[in-house]
Amino acid sequence: MHVLGVDAGATKTVCLAADGLGHVVAEARGPGANLAVDEELGVEKVLHGVMEEASRGLHEPPAAVCLGMAGVDRPEDGRMARTIMRRLGYRSRVLVVNDALLALVAGVDRGPGIVVIAGTGAIAYGRNTQNLAARAGGWGHLLDDEGSGYWIGVRALQAVMREADGRGPATDLTPRILAHFGVASASDLVHVVYYRDLSRQEIAALSMLVQQSQDAGDATACEILESAAAELARAARSVSARLGLDIETFSYVLAGGVFRVVPSLARRLAERLIAATPRSSVVPLEVEPAVGAVRLALADADGTLVLPKYIAESQG
Repeated sequence: MHVLGVDAGATKTVCLAADGLGHVVAEARGPGANLAVDEELGVEKVLHGVMEEASRGLHEPPAAVCLGMAGVDRPEDGRMARTIMRRLGYRSRVLVVNDALLALVAGVDRGPGIVVIAGTGAIAYGRNTQNLAARAGGWGHLLDDEGSGYWIGVRALQAVMREADGRGPATDLTPRILAHFGVASASDLVHVVYYRDLSRQEIAALSMLVQQSQDAGDATACEILESAAAELARAARSVSARLGLDIETFSYVLAGGVFRVVPSLARRLAERLIAATPRSSVVPLEVEPAVGAVRLALADADGTLVLPKYIAESQG
């Protein structure tokens, strides 16, 4: 027996094939597959590619498949994801869940906890001992995503323009960002941002420059990262309060690429979270979130799966 666990994110898609004991026997990687950003057929192409590659050499269909993807706990996106999986030939034992649940399960397995994801976007998602869930954030870059890589990158670009206008202080971000895009002046950034059609991932990548400027002692960069940590902490605290975890012993799991390239953000956030909930611990996610998809697929295959239910649903 084997199962497939898929983590489809904005930047990359990872598919793991694992045996009945959860040992990974094959892995495949592809580009991002996000229904809010990419065309449906583009998402389908990515999923088909990674699942076919991970299944190569396996001589029977998977006993279960778990796909984690942002937004699929919204009805329309969930229906679209399930339609894609049916078109790919996966009709039974297919579990489609929010990708935040994958990261939480990868970090704490079946226990209570809260995952804070900061990648291109951002979300806080948690589960308590009653298997009730709550989330904050993750509503997309126009409505939300405070503290994400994109949010940090936009504020870095704004800081450059504010310096150029005399509306803001001089900042070490200006020479770094101009050099990054190969332009001579702040006004040239207008062409880069609006006419090159920068992707959200390209803007999010500027978060690394914010870390570098902070390391150089730049006050503006420090302010941006302090604000990002405050926003992520606010989201996590909202989840903790609604789940009644404030007096419990549990772990916050930090996941997403921004924490790797902006380590001071992880430190700032951890300090805020521990101060607010002293019985908690903060741990980085050190495995692929797709490991959580494998664990969920195995539970589905053996009939022991009980998915968390959002608090509002449990009371409805």
